[in-house]
Amino acid sequence: MEMLKILLVDDEKDTEMLFKQVFRLEIRRNDFEFHFAMNAEEALKYIFLLNPFDLVLVLSDTNMPGMNGLDLLKEIKKLFPSMKVVMLTAYDNENNYKLPMENGADGFLAKPVDFDLLRKKINEFK
Repeated sequence: MEMLKILLVDDEKDTEMLFKQVFRLEIRRNDFEFHFAMNAEEALKYIFLLNPFDLVLVLSDTNMPGMNGLDLLKEIKKLFPSMKVVMLTAYDNENNYKLPMENGADGFLAKPVDFDLLRKKINEFK
């Protein structure tokens, strides 16, 4: 199986540690390779540093200081229309779901993240 490269964008410092812990088996087996960015601007730099066509999925928080996740989604879809983006938010309401989906999001998950559901979503992009 090919390794899936995933970029997680979240301004919460603990998120990186949590994802590394939850997905430790997948990381150890080289099923998943995670990259982490603390904000949208850093995420865009990461995308250009990585080969963007090797990046399978971007998981982005919606609410971040500076450029928010919705603006990041729009920028990614403008630059790389086929790149998959799943939005993550602590604010699970109709508007927070509707706007990302109207702007090309490939999925939406509420926080706290249901990691079994996230695994299923990630596997859809293989």
